[in-house]
Amino acid sequence: MSLHPVGIIGAGKYVPERILTNQELEQMVETNDEWIVTRTGIKERRLASSAQATSDLAYEASVRALEAAGLTAEDIDLIIVATITPDMSFPSTACLIQDKLGAKKAAAFDLSAACSGFIYGLATGSNMIATGMYKHVLVVGAETLSRITDYTDRNTCILFGDGAGAVVLGQVPEGRGFRSFELGADGGGGELLKVHGGGSRVPASEESVQSKQHYIHMAGNDVFKFAVRIMGSAAEDALLKAGLDKNDIDLLVPHQANIRIIQSAMNRLNLSEDKAMINLDKYGNMSAASIPVALSEAAEQGRLKEGDCIVLVGFGGGLTWGASVLIW
Repeated sequence: MSLHPVGIIGAGKYVPERILTNQELEQMVETNDEWIVTRTGIKERRLASSAQATSDLAYEASVRALEAAGLTAEDIDLIIVATITPDMSFPSTACLIQDKLGAKKAAAFDLSAACSGFIYGLATGSNMIATGMYKHVLVVGAETLSRITDYTDRNTCILFGDGAGAVVLGQVPEGRGFRSFELGADGGGGELLKVHGGGSRVPASEESVQSKQHYIHMAGNDVFKFAVRIMGSAAEDALLKAGLDKNDIDLLVPHQANIRIIQSAMNRLNLSEDKAMINLDKYGNMSAASIPVALSEAAEQGRLKEGDCIVLVGFGGGLTWGASVLIW
């Protein structure tokens, strides 16, 4: 069976209006703007309003992606939403978006791979198109991390923000589209980055709420060491699979977790600053939303030209990682 070439035919993003600055965080926890910027590169992040949930952000990004692709919701065969902050346990956020969009023909499911989720979603959706099962797949990365962030914990509250990015996948001309995917996991590192409460192991109770088990807990140094190692190696592995090398990269679109992690990946890949899409100063870490939002902004800024070699790479809780090589 010959596989169809698959690529991104439309991208869109949405971030909430509310901006939380480092100066505001100085009033909330013992920290300061210089410390945050030096260690993370983050200057501000977006927060969803009390009326907004993950599906609301995802819907807005999806509408923009469909518009960019020149398609309607009726053209979509499958919706995949990568998120660790679904509106509820079930139904899936993807089903909520399917209804809101009016994508009556689309199957829908959520995918949980934390910050790597969007790349996991791209791999899943693109393979379904490549085999001829579907024609158009909507892949969304969306998070309202502010709902699971402890704003008394200075180690984590400075990092996270809310937002959503979406892409429409479809067939593209020969020589274009996804060339490779590299996905991985190390469940042995699951304890390093987690929300312990709210599942079947620790269901919600007065005790679980009081002991803050429904918030993000992170072993920062361990996650940092893992990320520095895996970002560069996952990108290199994806390039190798694609039959390309680091000299072929026109633009790196990394998970926006920390500027030092991104810079270490750039150094390993011998990339200058103009060859990386960096926007974490404005949005912080948006988990599964960070790569699609950055990709959408790169498209808006005219940084994606036909025939360019784009490398997407991320890591996240699980521990998980993912990378992809895409010819635009």
